[in-house]
Amino acid sequence: MAQYRTQVRIIADVLSTARDMNTEGTGVGVTALLRRGNISYTRMTKLLSELVGSGLLLELTGDKISKYMISEKGIQFLAAYYSFEDFAQSFGLRL
Repeated sequence: MAQYRTQVRIIADVLSTARDMNTEGTGVGVTALLRRGNISYTRMTKLLSELVGSGLLLELTGDKISKYMISEKGIQFLAAYYSFEDFAQSFGLRL
């Protein structure tokens, strides 16, 4: 049976993509986030708006394009998420 991802897992996937694929320091485009996040464009735009609003992502706007970088707050969120995920798995739970 297929296991569905929770909203928090999707957020962690998007944040880790923004962190890992930002090799040049110029941010990550929506296309890369869509591919790695594996959700629809409509859902991704809503999620990006929420993440920017909460301070987990930084939006870099340029000529007709927006790119995204993970913020320090987003890095702290990922660290806490992975720590809790390890803790839950030690009890045999899946997030």
